[in-house]
Amino acid sequence: MIGEAVQTLLRGEGHAVDWVRDGLQADAALCPGPGGGHGYDMVLLDLGLPGQDGLQVLRRLRGRRDRTPVLVATARDAVRDRIAGLDAGADDYVVKPYDLDELLARLRALARRASGAMDPLYEREGVRLNPATREASVEGRDVVLSGREWAVLETLLARPGSTLSRQQIEDKLYGWGDEVSSNAIEVYIHGLRKKLGAGLILNVRGVGYMVPKP
Repeated sequence: MIGEAVQTLLRGEGHAVDWVRDGLQADAALCPGPGGGHGYDMVLLDLGLPGQDGLQVLRRLRGRRDRTPVLVATARDAVRDRIAGLDAGADDYVVKPYDLDELLARLRALARRASGAMDPLYEREGVRLNPATREASVEGRDVVLSGREWAVLETLLARPGSTLSRQQIEDKLYGWGDEVSSNAIEVYIHGLRKKLGAGLILNVRGVGYMVPKP
C-alpha cells in the first residue's frame, strides 16, 4: 500500500518511477547497464526488503562507487537501522509511517545537493520555477505547465550548460513499461517554447537540448 501511494505521488509530480519489491531486484536494477550507468537520479530504499535486505543493497551500491543519492525508509523504533543505513552510505532517512509532503521535500533537498544547487528555485532568462510549489512564471506572469512539460523543463534547468539527448530526457519521464511516442520530447519542447519563449531551450544539432549557463 505504501509503495503504490508513493509511486502514484511521484508520478503525479512528473517523475519516472520504477518500483521493485525485493532486494535482489533492487540490486539488479541498480547495477550499471551497457552504457555504464543505471540512469536513476534518486533511490528511495526500504531497509526491510525480502530476498536481500536494504542494507546489503546499499552496501553493494556504494561498493561500486555509485554516488546516486539514497533516501532510506525505516521504522520509527529502528534507531540502530537508521544509524546503520547512514553509516553504510545513505544520504538521509525518512521514518515510517512518513508524511508524503515530507518525503517530497527530502527528495527535493537531495536532488539539489546532488546537482550542487543551493537555491531551491530555478531561474533562467526570466523564467522562474519553484519545485516545492510546482509554480512556474515568466517575467512574473504565472504559466501553467503539464506534468510532462514540467519534468522536461526541470531536467534541463537542473543541468545548465549540459546537453541532454532525447533518450536521456525520456529516461527522466518514463518508467518501465510506459509507452513512448517517437516525437514526444519534441512536442513537449515545442509547448515549452510557446509558453516560455524560444530562447530558453536551445537545440544542439545532432545531440539534443540544453539550457545555457547564466
